[in-house]
Amino acid sequence: MPYDFALDREIWRWAPDGVDLLVTRTRHQSLRVDVDLAELISTEEALRVGTLDLLAPGPDAVLYLCTSGSFVRGVAGEQRMREVMVDAGAPAAVTTSGALLGALRHLDVGDVAVASPYLPALRQLLDGFLRAAGFGVVSHYGLDLDQHIWRVADSVVRDLVRAADRASADAVFIACTNVPTFDLIAELEAELGKPVLTANQVSLWAALRAAGSPLPALAQRLFG
Repeated sequence: MPYDFALDREIWRWAPDGVDLLVTRTRHQSLRVDVDLAELISTEEALRVGTLDLLAPGPDAVLYLCTSGSFVRGVAGEQRMREVMVDAGAPAAVTTSGALLGALRHLDVGDVAVASPYLPALRQLLDGFLRAAGFGVVSHYGLDLDQHIWRVADSVVRDLVRAADRASADAVFIACTNVPTFDLIAELEAELGKPVLTANQVSLWAALRAAGSPLPALAQRLFG
């Protein structure tokens, strides 16, 4: 996880009984949330160190839980991240952005609307990542935040998703693992009539599958 991840309690809500989550973080970087930071927290050295920190308990899968850090180098870069984690000893490796691609394919999504807290440069890279993977991006609304993203209120997230959604979008994706979303997914899916995917949600979904764990029974379309 990136050093500034603040939603430990939220990710546990996707963990079914009998599943343990062990957490480590990348080193602190005194930078705003933008491209330079995304690159620094996702270097091969950071991935190796983080993976090695988690191996003692014998995990079934290792998850790199950060959206921007896993799309900043494109589709090939995300694949390389997983290769580095496996080379370091992960029995299975998952990243947030790779999990997003898997979730979109699982739900047969073609075109997606994106809601994010990001500055324009990161928004452009995320859109390019999705398009390179074969998905259409019909809109992307952002909050232009570069710090304290975990403080975004539920009401702001709701309004952001509504602004991003389009009739042509098969799903909406809420980017960034520091955006709290667990309590919003079911209500937004009911309101919009389509899947609402979020960074932490797709990450835990993919990690549980990679670990061979049963999925929790949740009123979220990805888990339906």
